This record gives sequence, C-alpha cells and structure tokens, in this order.
Amino acid sequence: MPNHVPLRSLLLLSLIQKRFLKTSASPSSFKVQYLIDSCGLPSQLALSTYQKLQLDKKNLPNAYSVLQYLKAHDFSNTHISKLIDKYPRVLQARVESNLIPKFDFFTENGFVGQLLPQLILSNPSVLRRALDSQIKPCFELLNSLLGCKENLVVALKRASWLLTVNFKVVIQPNVDLLIKEGLPRDRVAKLILWQPRAVLQKMDRMVYALHALKSMGLDVEDNIFIHALRVRIQLPETTWKKKIEGMKSLQWSEEEILGAFKRYPPILTLSEKKIRSSMDFFINTMELERQNIIACPLFLGYSIDKRVRPRYNVIKVLKSKKLMSRDKKMTTLLTINEKNFLTNYVSRYVDVVPGLLELYMGNGKTKKKDS
Repeated sequence: MPNHVPLRSLLLLSLIQKRFLKTSASPSSFKVQYLIDSCGLPSQLALSTYQKLQLDKKNLPNAYSVLQYLKAHDFSNTHISKLIDKYPRVLQARVESNLIPKFDFFTENGFVGQLLPQLILSNPSVLRRALDSQIKPCFELLNSLLGCKENLVVALKRASWLLTVNFKVVIQPNVDLLIKEGLPRDRVAKLILWQPRAVLQKMDRMVYALHALKSMGLDVEDNIFIHALRVRIQLPETTWKKKIEGMKSLQWSEEEILGAFKRYPPILTLSEKKIRSSMDFFINTMELERQNIIACPLFLGYSIDKRVRPRYNVIKVLKSKKLMSRDKKMTTLLTINEKNFLTNYVSRYVDVVPGLLELYMGNGKTKKKDS
C-alpha cells in the first residue's frame, strides 16, 4: 500500500468536489456528506466533526489519506466512526510522520489484525503521544516486567492507558516498592496483568495496603497475597469497614471474616445481599453446616443459579436413585470444574435418568420445587 495519496484518487476527489459545489447550497454540505459517505459517520457526528475541524480544500486530501491508511490496517467504517467520535483530530494526523511509525511499531510488537483497531479505539491518546519519548519507553518497561510480548499484548488489551501514563512517575515507584517489600517479580507481573489499576495507586495507599495485609499475617510470597492486595487496594478504608460491619450483621465474627478473607479475598467485594442469599441457600436448602461455608468461603462467590443449584438438583436425584453414595460430600462436588462435573455426574447417567440433562440445564421439573 503506497504511503502517499494516489494522484488519480485526488483528481477524482477534486472533480467530485467541484461538481458538487456547483449544485450544492454551500461548500460545507459537500464536506459533511464526504464524511458521511467515506467514513460511515452518522449525519450529526459528521456535522460536528466538520465544525470542529473546519475542513477545507487544503486539509481534505489529508483526511482522505488518513481514511485510506486506516482502512488498509483493518479499520472498518464502524471503527473509523468510533475513532472520529472520540478523537476528531485523527483526520488531521500526518500519515507519514505520525501514523506510519506508530502503526509499524504496534504491529511489530504483536498488535496485528483486529488487535490494532482495538488498541487505538480503547485509547486514541496513543496517537497524540510521542513514539520515542513515551510509547517506546513504556513498552520496554512493561516488557521487562511482564517477560514476553504475549503478556504485554494481554495487559494492553485490558488497559491501553498504560502506554499514556507517566510510567516512571506513576507506575515504576509502586513496582519498585512491591519488589522491595518482597513480592516476587513474577507476582508483580501477574498483578499488572490481572488488575493494572492496582499499580496506579498513590504511594501512601500502596504502603498502607501492604502493611495492613502483613499485619493480618499474610506472607508476600504466598500465591494468595496478590489477590488480597488487589482487593485491599480496591476498597477505600470506609468501604472496607462497611464490608466488615455488613458481615458481622450476618453473625460472622471479625476473626471469621478476616480468616475467610485470607483464604478467599474476593469475599469482601461481594454484596451483603449476595452473601445473605447464598448463606440462606447453603444452610436452609442444602443443609450444609455453617462452619463448612466459613472454612471454604469460595462457595459464597459461586453463582447459586448457574452453578450451585443445578449441581445440587442433579446430586439429589442421583442419591435418591442410589446411583451414588450418600457419603459423597456436596462440598467436594461444588468445587470440581464444570467439565468434570458434567462428565462424571450428568453425561454418565443421562441414559439411566431421563431428563437429567434438562434438570442440570435448569429446565427440569424439580427446579421449581427446590427454589
């Protein structure tokens, strides 16, 4: 694909413009219509874009060059429309000096096919940032932390703004602190991959979260630590206290709450309503002991309707037909993965128990009875 606008296309564009101007009420109507036809913009967006950019015969060819370049890099009309809506001045970008170097750099680093439009659309600011002084250094720092380009692509798909923040001022100090406090580098990488915003915190908040977790007895080298850190940073102190008080209202002691948090940190991100309804189902419908739930707080994170109830219905039927031992613990059956449960407790018995699959999928007659 040539980097310059084909002469034939420019001549054709000029002829169309002259012809349109002779028959149109105003020159602006042509430019607005051009944005509608060439970019697929809705009329309102085309009009507002024209008004913001004041397109004229001098800069219209550049807009055409930008459009052609974007289309040559897998940007659909929908992509282009969204990009112009977010960043109208993209039509004034210089293809040779701005777009080509950046797009080449992104594609060389794994953003190919639809990944490139996704990256640009998620954060059009990358088109305004300097390649050599901002984007490349960010790539290098992230790559050194994450270990490979594949991880870098994953991280930037989740948080493309990592390329446009002041990495050395905002993120690097937090990363250095985590490593200094004993968090292994591979765990730091996982934290950036799983929750990039965690490393955007102000330093004093990061220090507070680390010390709070250590005071609970959590070891920075334990796998659970970064999960606890994600939650502790996510919750302001006032919210943290409200969560604790909410669980106390459900008859949990503070010792039980903090013990559950250390085993399953997301428990303190669950709503009081979710915890209350789950506890009710486990205790009153499934007849589990309260201590079983406290010992395995992960249960409270499961969806009752999508995971717990369907499994409970299936196991209850199998036990009633003496197809499995009554000694088989329901707590174990809740934790095995979907594929294993389906294979060992549904598919295995579908010919013996008519309607078992339908029951598991939520269409069985006993579902209403167990609600």
